[in-house]
Amino acid sequence: MSENEEYWFCLTHHAVETREGCRNQDRLGPYATEAEAARALDKVEERNEAWESDPAWNDPSDSPAGE
Repeated sequence: MSENEEYWFCLTHHAVETREGCRNQDRLGPYATEAEAARALDKVEERNEAWESDPAWNDPSDSPAGE
């Protein structure tokens, strides 16, 4: 593999792939390294947790009545 290789995480197969893998709409990336691609779902979870606790995304005045 060349040093400029890119990697993706396939959401269908739960595996790291190179450019010749599944279609882009079925995967996350590109990532610079295979290790980064392997952590794709962990990174998504970390970002989701950060956004859920971000006051800018959780303004109580935007909540529907009764919540």
